Amino acid sequence: MFTGIVTHIGEIAEIEDQHGDQRFWIKSALPLSKIETGASIACSGVCLTLVDKDGDKFAADVSAETVSKTIIGQWKTGTRINLETSLKAGDEIGGHLVSGHVDGVCLLEEIKIEGDSHRLTLKAPDELARYIAPKGSVTLDGVSLTVNEVNGTQGTHFGVNIIPHTWIHTTLGDRHTGDALNLEIDVIARYVARLMDTQSFKGLAA
Repeated sequence: MFTGIVTHIGEIAEIEDQHGDQRFWIKSALPLSKIETGASIACSGVCLTLVDKDGDKFAADVSAETVSKTIIGQWKTGTRINLETSLKAGDEIGGHLVSGHVDGVCLLEEIKIEGDSHRLTLKAPDELARYIAPKGSVTLDGVSLTVNEVNGTQGTHFGVNIIPHTWIHTTLGDRHTGDALNLEIDVIARYVARLMDTQSFKGLAA
């Protein structure tokens, strides 16, 4: 589990083919000497396993399935990505509980400057729109954010506000209109929706 609070920015140093899958070598300032092989690291919101280390770089293998469901297929040498190591017992949860299992890809449709902040408008996939609510949480490229508003005939458009610190210290400041971002919905919203859909819960609520 993660919190959606990015601690480091990594850079794709090398991409290797692995019999249909891919191995990404990622350069970062993470304290790799203290991180064991097999540990989980959220890479722009995708939970990946550290499989090897070499100096200031670590390697993570990515399956074709993960590539097809996330924006990882767009990564190339030099791409900057958000990094967060997994939670440990007693760690502060500064954002919200994040699994690192990306639910889909959303599209950045508009960027507006409001004071010192940036307001982003994004379009979510139709099947995920029902899980996004005003004042609820979402994770975009591994960054925990609060939803400001939900619009559109099917509620597929939503807005988030990015404060200057987040804009500078994550890769959100690299984004442009038309870019795709990894989207993870709040796990609590998913379970509430599931309960609402079950006949047993409807009977209890009656």
